[in-house]
Amino acid sequence: MAHRFQVNLRGVIDLLSHHLYSTPGVFVRELLQNATDANRARQHLEPTHPGAVHVELIEKQDGGPPTLLFRDEGVGLTEEELHRFLATIGESSKREAIEAHRADFIGQFGIGLLSCFMVCDELLVVTRSVRGDGSTWEWRGRHDGTYSVGPSAHPMERCGTQVFLLPRPDAAEYFTPERVRQLILHYGGLLPYPIHLTAHGHTEHLNSAPPPWRRTYPSAAARRQALLAHGREVFGMDFVDCISLRAEAGGVEGVAYVLPFSPHFNARQKHRVYLKGMLLSESAENLLPDWAFFVKCVVDAQGLRPTASRESFYEDATLSRAREALGQLLRQYLVDLATEQPRALQRLIALHGLSVKSLALDDDDFYRLVIHWLPFETTLGTMTLEHYRQESSTVRYVNTLETFRQVARVAAAQGLCIINAAYTHDAALLEKLPRVHPDAQVELFSAARLPQGFEELTHEEDEAVARLRRVAEEALEPFRCEVSIKKFLPPEVPTLYGDASDGAFQRDLERAREETDALYASVLEGALGKRSDEERPQLCFNLRNPVVRQLARVRDTAQLRLSVEMLYVQALLLGHRPLNAREMALLNRGLLGLIAARLDDDEGTGGMH
Repeated sequence: MAHRFQVNLRGVIDLLSHHLYSTPGVFVRELLQNATDANRARQHLEPTHPGAVHVELIEKQDGGPPTLLFRDEGVGLTEEELHRFLATIGESSKREAIEAHRADFIGQFGIGLLSCFMVCDELLVVTRSVRGDGSTWEWRGRHDGTYSVGPSAHPMERCGTQVFLLPRPDAAEYFTPERVRQLILHYGGLLPYPIHLTAHGHTEHLNSAPPPWRRTYPSAAARRQALLAHGREVFGMDFVDCISLRAEAGGVEGVAYVLPFSPHFNARQKHRVYLKGMLLSESAENLLPDWAFFVKCVVDAQGLRPTASRESFYEDATLSRAREALGQLLRQYLVDLATEQPRALQRLIALHGLSVKSLALDDDDFYRLVIHWLPFETTLGTMTLEHYRQESSTVRYVNTLETFRQVARVAAAQGLCIINAAYTHDAALLEKLPRVHPDAQVELFSAARLPQGFEELTHEEDEAVARLRRVAEEALEPFRCEVSIKKFLPPEVPTLYGDASDGAFQRDLERAREETDALYASVLEGALGKRSDEERPQLCFNLRNPVVRQLARVRDTAQLRLSVEMLYVQALLLGHRPLNAREMALLNRGLLGLIAARLDDDEGTGGMH
């Protein structure tokens, strides 16, 4: 024995108001949608039918809340259709038409009329069908799930449908002229049929102007101004720029606005989307690619499928193609900025820099789009990666701020361009370059390599500094530091300290060993013991420096050794390298030695005067 499901209409209405629809005011959208679709359905039968929607607030004699009337001159309903479509949840009067003309209608689910029960307890529908015998029928539905159908005592002169709503006391706020006007413009301001509102004996046409992206302007500048003004009106903020959007798939057109602030790239932007002129959602998230975090958009779609709540779009092939096309327009916008307005692009990247870099790491297509426009700090000044690669076939970078500070002056003096990739995401972006652009060469630069390009000493100069080299090697051997003497720019720099490839790591191990207990120290000792002689750091003396040249002439071995040790410590400090215990002792001993030497000089010349 078969049984029918029993539907609790109160429960369904609660479901609609709390889970499917975002606000009770959405009933205005549903009634506008029904009227619009009824006009479209009639135009399929009568192509010259103009179509219109009339909304009226009918005042009551006793001063109570007015009755709200929605009237269209659309296709109308027959008696059989009233029973079939208005009494069955999920059935739609446009079902057959939808199958033949799916892209022509906004509503496709047959539940929109139930939204009216969020603001009223009883609903009256009066209708006359263009396919009927000229009779006018009434359907009266109640919130308890009962309904009645019968001939109307007030026959309609024209075909179409009238919907009457008497508000519940707790919903009276939705039945004032100001609120009705606001809701109509909010949801239906872009609808193609004229919407007329009558209140207090006055009738006004609410949606006379087409959306700003469909209007004609005297110039591109005027168009941009109008679109930015529209963005300010819609979103309540001033945008940096606007981008026209259009996609054949889904019949999408509108405007994307460049945000004036930098959101997190994982924070998906919420967009205002319309479906055939009807507001679908103010928080749609799936229309643009994930990487388009820097824009908010307003669009009208003609051929995308709405979800049941009509507040988002179904993920299907059409939406995917539309999203791809809109993404291409946004990419082209960035390309055009790069070629025509590079400063504007620089401002955009500066505004959204961290988010741009984060997304570029996750999205290869976006990486290809922006990587050469990203600015990097280098030893020769800030420049884009494109500019860098025009000057050098190999991209050289350092990944710590300490190393960059150490090599910056010397590398710049040699004309060597090194990128400071110590900032967030920069090193990872550069390391990714060869994977996305196989022709690119990227190299992690070490300060120890700088001396390879320095000027070698002549035979006479080499002999003159032989004693300095020998004393320096002996002084720095306990620190496993090699010594070289060359000539390089700028002459103000006396020494350059260069770590081995793992020098910073080894230095951290040494400090950890000194500051931890015996057991852990023995483990670290084993790690330190694996370091080979080839991995030693190097201290390069600059013979162009006056102090170094003077040191080469010092005959007092103790004074020469002390000076070398102090220059070694200075090089470490200038490179922002932490000193281990032996180096701290060396610094203290050196300072005391210099003070003692100064005091001895003062005593030899008679002391204080």
